[in-house]
Amino acid sequence: MAEQRIYSIKDLNRYIRMKLESDQVLSDVWIRGEISNFTHHSSGHMYFTLKDEGSRIRSIMFATHNQRLPFVPKEGTRVIARGNVSVYERDGQYQFYATQMQPDGVGSLYLAYEQLKQKLDIEGLFDSARKRNLPAHPTTIGVITSPTGAAVRDIITTLQRRYPQAGIVLYPVLVQGKGAAPAIVKAIEAMNRMQEVQVMIVGRGGGSLEELWAFNEEAVARAIFASGIPVISAVGHETDFTIADFVADLRAATPTAAAELAVPHQQELRDQLLQREHRLRNALRQRLETSRERLTRLRRSPVLLHPRRYMLQHAERMDMLHQRLIRAAGNRSRLNVEKNARMRQVLERFNPREQIRSARKQTDVAQRQLESAMRAITKTGRQQLHAGIRQLDALSPLKVMSRGYSLVYDEQEKRLIKSLKDVQPGDSIKIKVSDGQLDCQVWGMKEDAKHGGE
Repeated sequence: MAEQRIYSIKDLNRYIRMKLESDQVLSDVWIRGEISNFTHHSSGHMYFTLKDEGSRIRSIMFATHNQRLPFVPKEGTRVIARGNVSVYERDGQYQFYATQMQPDGVGSLYLAYEQLKQKLDIEGLFDSARKRNLPAHPTTIGVITSPTGAAVRDIITTLQRRYPQAGIVLYPVLVQGKGAAPAIVKAIEAMNRMQEVQVMIVGRGGGSLEELWAFNEEAVARAIFASGIPVISAVGHETDFTIADFVADLRAATPTAAAELAVPHQQELRDQLLQREHRLRNALRQRLETSRERLTRLRRSPVLLHPRRYMLQHAERMDMLHQRLIRAAGNRSRLNVEKNARMRQVLERFNPREQIRSARKQTDVAQRQLESAMRAITKTGRQQLHAGIRQLDALSPLKVMSRGYSLVYDEQEKRLIKSLKDVQPGDSIKIKVSDGQLDCQVWGMKEDAKHGGE
């Protein structure tokens, strides 16, 4: 008996996943079901269960695939989804990995329509304030529609009938099916790049909700919103409302109505021109009559009939005014002279000239008194100087020495000899007389009797 190979659970799940992913049917399959247990994770991934009357399957749609969904999945929504079936190895459960999903049936389409309409309305794409007026007399009209439908024939016929001088630029596109929305978006962008038209008509003839669905696509709505050229939407009939109708600058009930809104009728323009010409002629005629009547009244005016009479009145008035002007000027001048005289008198009272003269007199008197006092002081000082000189002369030793007295100094002439006690026999002394000096030596000493000496 051959030895049996034993697999781990992980290996078994991996083997099953490889088998499922290699199956041609399960690798790309469309399924229809109702959404339940729906969860939109913060990572952007959607987790839900698709079920029908007999069974259910766990499903997942990653964020990279669900970002462009034309609707928001909810509990109970019936959908048709495309994807593949594989196994989540950790739990060992097979599940459906959706890559595309769309509502199933008209009810679901209407739900997607309402959700997108609400979303774009919140973003302001339907705001009436941003809608632009159509040009009154466009020279070229752009038409974006199917080249083979009845709508393009109605539009071209109406434009040529109403305003044949306008040019038409037709951009053929698909108006239903999977490639319709991208084709319409591309056409709108191309028209804006070319800048050859002043207004665009985007539309098609009537049809079912599914056939008109391209005009409910978000991409088409945003292309119309971004267009620099005004857009007229003309989709279906009067009762058909698409997202494009709400975003467009003007909605037409039908393609024929869109052509009528895009251009004026040439006959209406002729009628307007005739009416304006008629009003202009009447206005000119009335103005001419009015001017003529005014000229007649002016000709009858007394001023023009007797101009000298009115000129004399004005000349008399001018003379009176001239005299009043001269009197007023004289009065004004006299008042100014009087005012200046009063001001001069006021200034004279405060003139500093007298004060300066008085101050100069006081200065001269003070200067003379100062010179007299200086001379008296000088004289007194000179007298005191002479008296002092006489006293000094009387007390001068030279004066005394001239009468026979002399001064005795030691040998160094630093000390005056006043007593016998200041010298010793044999000392050299110096004697100053009135006319010179004697160098002497002490040979003997004799004290006076009254002092008890020898």
